Amino acid sequence: MRTMAVVGTGLIGTSVGLAVSRHGVTVHLMDEDETAARTAAALGAGVLAAPAGPVDLAVLAVPPGRLGPVLAEQQLRGLARAYTDVASVKAAPERHALAGLADASSYVGGHPLAGREKSGPLAARADLFEDRSWVLTPSEATSQETLNRALETIALCGAVPVLMGSQAHDSAVALTSHVPHVVASLMAARLQHAPREAARLAGQGLRDVTRIAAGDARLWGDILQSNAAAVAGVLRELQADLSDLLAALNELSAAPAGDDSPGLARLVDLLDRGIAGMGAIQGRGGAQAAGPVRLRVALGDRPGELARMLASVAGFGIGADDVSPRSGGASGLEVELGVAPLRAEEVLRRLVRDGFEAARADRRVLAGAMP
Repeated sequence: MRTMAVVGTGLIGTSVGLAVSRHGVTVHLMDEDETAARTAAALGAGVLAAPAGPVDLAVLAVPPGRLGPVLAEQQLRGLARAYTDVASVKAAPERHALAGLADASSYVGGHPLAGREKSGPLAARADLFEDRSWVLTPSEATSQETLNRALETIALCGAVPVLMGSQAHDSAVALTSHVPHVVASLMAARLQHAPREAARLAGQGLRDVTRIAAGDARLWGDILQSNAAAVAGVLRELQADLSDLLAALNELSAAPAGDDSPGLARLVDLLDRGIAGMGAIQGRGGAQAAGPVRLRVALGDRPGELARMLASVAGFGIGADDVSPRSGGASGLEVELGVAPLRAEEVLRRLVRDGFEAARADRRVLAGAMP
C-alpha cells in the first residue's frame, strides 16, 4: 500500500493516519471540520491535499449513522480502489451502506477494538492499535483485493485481525463495550449531585468504574441507537441480576446481625460469578488471539530494584498490577510480568539493556543477554 485517505480525523482516524504514515504510506486527511483535519496533519497523521487520483484504500472514520451516505458519496467521486470503516456497530450501518453502493465488492466493514475515554485528534496515538483486535466483517460481495488491503492496514497498525459476521460482532460488542459504557454512565450520573463528603472519599475504584463515561456523548448516542436491540438484550439480563441483588440486600437489611440468611448466599454467588467472568476475559489476552507472554526477571535482594524495574518498563504500559512476585530461592526475589506478544522481545531487550537478568518464563535459565 502506498496511498490512503482517512475520512474523519477524530481519535481513531488520526491514530490510523499516524500508524500507517510511519511505514511510508502517503495519507490524505479529509474532514468537514477543517480545524480537526489541520490538527491531525500538524501531528503528522498525513497531508491535507486531496489525492490526485484514487488511493489504494479509504478508511471512513465516521459515526455509524453516517457511514452509508459517506461511503456512497466517496465511491461516487472515485476516492479509492477499496473502502473500509472503523464504526463500532456493523450490521445495520453495513446493510444501509451496501444498499446504496454501485460496487459492493470494494467495501469491507471494520472495527478496531481500541480507543480512549478522550476524543478528537489530540488524543490520537500511533500505537493505539498495537496488539489489539481489529474486526473485519466481509460481505458475500467483498472482493479478495479489498479484504487484502484492509488486512494490510491492520498489519501496518500492529493490530490482530479477526474475521466475523456483522450480527455476531454487534452481539459481542453490546456485551463487552456498549453496555459497559452505559453502566459507567449510569454510575457517573449518580455523582452529579453527590454531597461534598462523598466526593472527598472518591478513590481509584470509583475512577476505574466511571472512566469510560467521559466519552463523546453524541458519538455514543449514535452507537447505541445503531445497536439498540443487542444492547437492550444485555441490559435485560443485567436488570434481572440487579433485581435479584436488590431482593437479597433487602432481605439482609431486615435480618438480625450475623444471621446466615439465603440473601447472603445469593449475594456471594453474584460476587463469585463476577470473579469468574473477570478470569474468563483475562485468560483470553488483550488481542483475543494469543495470551500474554510471561517474562521472568531476577531482582535479587537489592533495595529499590523492583521500583527500578517498573521504571524500566513503564514506557510499554506495564505497571505494578502486571507484576507477580515470587521467591527466587537463594537468588532472592523474582517477578513475572505479562506482556503483549508483539512487544515481548522489545521489553526483554529493554530489561537486559538496563542491567536485569530476564527471559521468557517458560525457559529455565535467566539470561543477561537476548538469546
